[in-house]
Amino acid sequence: MSQEINENLDENQAANEQNDQVCEQNEQNNESELESQLAKVKEDLIRATADFENIKKRLEREKADALKFANEGFARDLLPVIDALEIAANIDGGDEIAAMKDGINLTIEQFKKCFEKYGIKEISTDGEFNPEVHNAINYIESADLPSGSIAQVYQKGYTYNDRVLRPSMVVIAK
Repeated sequence: MSQEINENLDENQAANEQNDQVCEQNEQNNESELESQLAKVKEDLIRATADFENIKKRLEREKADALKFANEGFARDLLPVIDALEIAANIDGGDEIAAMKDGINLTIEQFKKCFEKYGIKEISTDGEFNPEVHNAINYIESADLPSGSIAQVYQKGYTYNDRVLRPSMVVIAK
């Protein structure tokens, strides 16, 4: 019986050694597989990082170009305004004052059209004083106007996309 036990022990020991060898091989296979997967992931990460940097640089170039040429259309639309002013300034003979007034009025109309196109609007000065868009520079006594209403406009104000560019300078009735 002890011989049988010794044989069983030897068989178990041999089986354990075989299992250990198989486990070692599996670990080595798993380790090399994991290393190849890690190398692939690293390569993918390097490529993704390079792609990201290239996209970032391209977007920065495009942003710089967009900022550089943002006002190109606005400037192009102002050229006819300059032309109208030059016409008004170079009047020869005839009824110069009437011709100059026509040139100046044409210039004002072109400015207004250009401003409207780009979201620049004149601030209304009809009615009540609004401290958000009007700047009161003086008060006057008025029997004709209710207190707090705009009596006179010294300088027109403008908004750009609903943001005040310059408030209207007004005189308020007391």
